[in-house]
Amino acid sequence: MFRLTPLAHACALLSATALPNLAQAQATALPPGSIERLPTVQVQAARGQQVADVDLPASISTVWLDDDVNGNLAQIADALSGVPGVVARDRQNLAQDTQLSIRGFGARSTFGVRGVRVLVDGVPATMPDGQGQLSHASMLSAQRVEVLRGPFSALYGNSSGGVVQIWSADGQAGDPWRVRMAGGSDGTLSTGAQLRGEQGPVRYNVAANHFRTDGWRDHSAARRESVNARLGTDVAGGTLDLVLNYFDSPDAQDPLGLTREQVRQDPRQATAVATQYNTRKSARQAQAGLVFTRTEGAQTWRAMGYAGQRSVEQYLAIPPGPQANPLHAGGVIDLEGGYGGLDLHWGWQGHWAGRPLEVVIGANADQQQQDRRGYENFVGSELGVRGALRRDQSDRVRNVDQFAQAFWQWAPRWSLLLGVRHSEVRFRSNDHYITARNPDDSGARDYSATTPVAGVVFHASDAWRVYASAGRGFETPTFNELGYRADGAPGLALNLSAARSRNLELGTKWRGSGGAAFEAAVFRADTDDELAVASNTNGRSTYRNIGRTRRQGLEATLLYPISTELEASLAYTYLEATVRQPYLVCASTGCATPNTTVPAGSRLPGVPEQQWFGRLQYQPGAWQWAGEVVASSDTVVNDLATDSAPGYALLNLEAARRWTLAQGALRVFARVDNVLDQRYIGSVIVNDGNQRYFEPGPDRRYSVGVQWAWL
Repeated sequence: MFRLTPLAHACALLSATALPNLAQAQATALPPGSIERLPTVQVQAARGQQVADVDLPASISTVWLDDDVNGNLAQIADALSGVPGVVARDRQNLAQDTQLSIRGFGARSTFGVRGVRVLVDGVPATMPDGQGQLSHASMLSAQRVEVLRGPFSALYGNSSGGVVQIWSADGQAGDPWRVRMAGGSDGTLSTGAQLRGEQGPVRYNVAANHFRTDGWRDHSAARRESVNARLGTDVAGGTLDLVLNYFDSPDAQDPLGLTREQVRQDPRQATAVATQYNTRKSARQAQAGLVFTRTEGAQTWRAMGYAGQRSVEQYLAIPPGPQANPLHAGGVIDLEGGYGGLDLHWGWQGHWAGRPLEVVIGANADQQQQDRRGYENFVGSELGVRGALRRDQSDRVRNVDQFAQAFWQWAPRWSLLLGVRHSEVRFRSNDHYITARNPDDSGARDYSATTPVAGVVFHASDAWRVYASAGRGFETPTFNELGYRADGAPGLALNLSAARSRNLELGTKWRGSGGAAFEAAVFRADTDDELAVASNTNGRSTYRNIGRTRRQGLEATLLYPISTELEASLAYTYLEATVRQPYLVCASTGCATPNTTVPAGSRLPGVPEQQWFGRLQYQPGAWQWAGEVVASSDTVVNDLATDSAPGYALLNLEAARRWTLAQGALRVFARVDNVLDQRYIGSVIVNDGNQRYFEPGPDRRYSVGVQWAWL
């Protein structure tokens, strides 16, 4: 049974009672004016399937990143704050990237993205093992971000608790070029240029960005350089798109987490060992993707290939003492390798039994080859430098998947979407660091799963849909999670099983005139063999399977144009993420054998129970004014729930002014975040062994910027 708060009950009732009233109000609403009404986007529920988002039996949100976006466009967390079901947290630590989870999937991640699939212009940013990155996604060249939640996420394969896709705009004749500069508190500066348009047969969108900051916390300075390009042309009766990306982030400082007492004393401080060992991370990536699409009559073919190289070097705060163990892998992580893959599918549109039918079948194969080395982080008495080799292995993971789906409008008011995906994921590791006291730790593990999904939509009216969907999903451990055994023994954690989930969703969607929209959904996901953090000490995490868990709740979002110049948007999430089967944990540092029970019904750490978002935007003529409220309930930080990050509510304000000149358009903007200067915890580190669970959010922050666009 769902146990919802009164506010959640109110949101559920709204879907049944408010829609007729809203529809009546919209029938007499003023026509669109100053506020731009964005078109309905054709969203890919799975690769190759294109159906209007309102007609899909799934929760889908689209965030548009147009020329009126304020802020420095540095992280995707800024764009996702108003999407229900999504937790996108800026860690104030660019060495660890954005903390992203969807409906509780991915909340355990201490760095990067896990449990959520990420794609950039159709090219996977999630590797075959389920580990993903958001840092290289260019917000300057992006046109929109799509977020898919619920059962149909499984059609994207392994680790699809949700799907985030970032899409760059396709260059067209007459598109403006623009330069943009924004600066603000803590020495933050973002400069970029975007060239977009059409030259002869080539459509282009090229964006370059430089970002730097001294960081709000001590020892958190960072710099990022990125270039993203999308080039397209018509060839052989279809379209050919080349997607290029380069990203470089050298020596991003890592302030590490803080204890509760450290937060109370000074939330801006870095942990002492962070400066002692100069904890930092460098990341560099270059990749290219090629996409060919051709439509001929009722058939569509699409072929995509991509390849890239990525290197990561990270210095951890592990003391020399533990590294005296001959089985220890050292305090410096050095990863380097390549990745690539192919994706092919074929689609057909026609009729069956006199009703519209669309069928898509396809397959994809992906591979990641990674050389993983570990070094001591000291030489003699000097700390924070690369020392002796302690680990040397070659890791390879590959997947081969096949999928099929069919969309059939089997009656004037009813439609059905069916899909199935079969995935095989293979891990291989060859150990090259073998000594008399360090045995051969080579190993292999294979995982496979078949994940069916189904959804039905009832067209209650031209503007109103009601749907239900169900499906299965699975999530393998990543290579980082397989890298260390929870019992401290040598070798990979090959005893880890894949988590498998059963997902249900019931929802409603409404679209009114002038851009008004309302959506609500209740959902449940039951997971077996949940993957969870076993220990998190000295910057190193180990994992294990803890049994059965449940995530259930409600989401609701409303976009409502009050007038031609005034628009309101609201989003609410209630998420109850709990343990369904008791398990044992260690209750103290140094414990070798778990001895304390986590009872059934306990909250999963890293998942806030409630989230709210509200935005009111007023756009009279050339001016733009906006206010936002972002709020979250408390977040448990460890399995035993002995500590938690308190809830918070933040107020943000924006202002902008545009001048249209003969030579182009000039836009000046300003933003104040956390206007009331609240103290709060921005993100948490789940199950940190040193009880440094907390990454504080910043106090009042200012930013100003200018953008010049010309044809």
